[in-house]
Amino acid sequence: MSPTQVIVIVLVVLVIIAAAVAARSLGRRRALRSKFGPEYDRVVSEQDSRTAAERELRDRERRHAELSLTPLSPESRARYSAAWEELQIRFIDSPGETVGDADELVTRLIEERGYPTGDFSDQIAHLSVEHARTLTNYRDAHDIHLRNTRGEASTEELRQAVVHYRALFADLLGEEPLGHSTPEQRHHPDHDATSR
Repeated sequence: MSPTQVIVIVLVVLVIIAAAVAARSLGRRRALRSKFGPEYDRVVSEQDSRTAAERELRDRERRHAELSLTPLSPESRARYSAAWEELQIRFIDSPGETVGDADELVTRLIEERGYPTGDFSDQIAHLSVEHARTLTNYRDAHDIHLRNTRGEASTEELRQAVVHYRALFADLLGEEPLGHSTPEQRHHPDHDATSR
């Protein structure tokens, strides 16, 4: 074999290896993007690089795998659904208090499922592995709850917080607790009961 042929073979092998590495990297990126949805883009925008963001997401997967998550029993699921229904009924008379109760109810559900409930950012990181598509709602609801504790949230924002909490609540519960009606629709005489 001539030196030129050896160089060509080495270059071809290097190109094949580079293509395989690129394909693997692209496959991992697609898998992370598919699994984390909008959370993928959020983490990428918060990190210094896409590589750092993807490392963070893989670290979340690793930490999530260490959790002992438990499914809800039918009794527990029924209890949470009933608590949510009661919460939505109370919204009309005391929206501010109801948002605080919604935050507590979602936190209890998160804890019962086996997720840590200490630091909010850690909680979000753990939830993002299986519930990434509802995290924007949860963040927004939590932000409104915090503004409400300072007296800065409007009634419409409080209503939206309950709707946002319901998205994660339903995702964790594994079913929509009461359909898609808002607190106002639930008590409006023209609201069709079949949409519940």
